[in-house]
Amino acid sequence: MHDYRLPRTLLGILCGAAFGVSGALIQAATRNPLADPGILGVNAGAAFFVTLAVGLFGFQSIEAYLWFAFLGAIVVTVAVYALGAMGRDGATPVRLVLSGVALSAVLGGIGSAITLIDPHAFDAMRFWSIGSIAGRDMKVVEAVRPFIGIGLLVALIAARPLNAVALGEDLARSLGASIFRARILALIAVTLLAGAGTAAAGPIGFVGLMVPHLLRWFTGPDQRWIVPLTMIYAPVLLIAADITGRLVLFPGELEAGIVTALLGAPVLILLARRRQVSGL
Repeated sequence: MHDYRLPRTLLGILCGAAFGVSGALIQAATRNPLADPGILGVNAGAAFFVTLAVGLFGFQSIEAYLWFAFLGAIVVTVAVYALGAMGRDGATPVRLVLSGVALSAVLGGIGSAITLIDPHAFDAMRFWSIGSIAGRDMKVVEAVRPFIGIGLLVALIAARPLNAVALGEDLARSLGASIFRARILALIAVTLLAGAGTAAAGPIGFVGLMVPHLLRWFTGPDQRWIVPLTMIYAPVLLIAADITGRLVLFPGELEAGIVTALLGAPVLILLARRRQVSGL
């Protein structure tokens, strides 16, 4: 039990908080209530760089490819924002989403091609690429715990200034808020959280979309409430998805990443059909 269930539960808590809070920060920093690390390509960037680390350099331990996940997360975050900022209107929410989806598709295709070239190198990572917290040991937990912990601390520090960013750049400056500092803090936190979470559990999507958005229905747009509450309820969602996956195909198993996608897709459709999404 100690070697199997404990690491799985701890990873559910850590990775759930990482994906959820990174989604809340991205939504606040981009003023886009339908953004998350999966939709904006952050998880795809981290996953792609991990694929490069395994396929091209032969790294198999998380201690080695964790740094590639961080690099991929920050490179793709900057790239998506740069692509979305092109043109007269700047980085609008729609452009950021389209840039993230497009870049995710490109990186996913290249990553799949690399895995097909050398399938033996990726045999042990099949479940990781789908998104799963099963089959991990305490070494994985110990490797990502400090980075996720620091990322969550930075997220709490960034919560207050992100409230000002949500009011618009001109009003935020008039209130004395530093937009650059707020976005840098958010970028650091998202890189640590999405990078470490993806390295440990794979590119699990929709957790960062669903939880912060649902919480805004009850708390309003105040990030000082959304960020800490997401730290609580996002792990609950991921662990519930993991348990559901074990029950549905018992004695087999459905990976948590598949369950969150099955839950997240209808939620995304519902949000898209609402006349007015929860404000930021």
